[in-house]
Amino acid sequence: MSKRAIIADDHEIVRTAMRSILSEIGDIEVVAEADNGIETIALVKAHSPDLLLLDAAMPLARGVEVFADARRWSPETRVAVVTGFTSVAMLSDWLAAGVDGLFLKSCPPEEMRRGFEAILAGSQYVSEAVERKIAEAQHGPDLTAREREVLALIASGEQNARIAERLHISPKTVEKHRASLMAKLGVNSVSALLVHALREGLLDEYRQL
Repeated sequence: MSKRAIIADDHEIVRTAMRSILSEIGDIEVVAEADNGIETIALVKAHSPDLLLLDAAMPLARGVEVFADARRWSPETRVAVVTGFTSVAMLSDWLAAGVDGLFLKSCPPEEMRRGFEAILAGSQYVSEAVERKIAEAQHGPDLTAREREVLALIASGEQNARIAERLHISPKTVEKHRASLMAKLGVNSVSALLVHALREGLLDEYRQL
């Protein structure tokens, strides 16, 4: 009996790519596709698939909510998250939640195929890019607590004077922290600083954005 899969992603080009990869495995049928979270949950309830390929962020329901409901309605379904997000904190949260597979959308198709096969066989598979991201974060920039506070306030749109007031330090000290942040993160503008910090999950603990 063929195994059944559901592909959930709000971009058709991604669903097409996932179908192509699954077609190389053999003995697996894509029984449904969804482009939003609510539809995904309904399809999992209706089909109880062997494999759910899940985007981390879709309209109408967040990926974590879809994952929780998939586990509730079809506990035997193996769930592989395929995401474009590279925040280490977010990736770590998915692993802590207990997903069966975790892939970046930039993952080579051949690795995805091997990963899907391993997941269907009962193993967990974390793509090499995800493992590398998490490993790099463990040796990432050593920011002080004050630098992280300044970074979070910069991200929330505060100017130096306001940051100084909130942290009870001088504007000159704020500027020194800003310069230190840019040097440690290897960027030369505030916009690049924020892009880097968001991508690497450096702001997650503050939830300022």
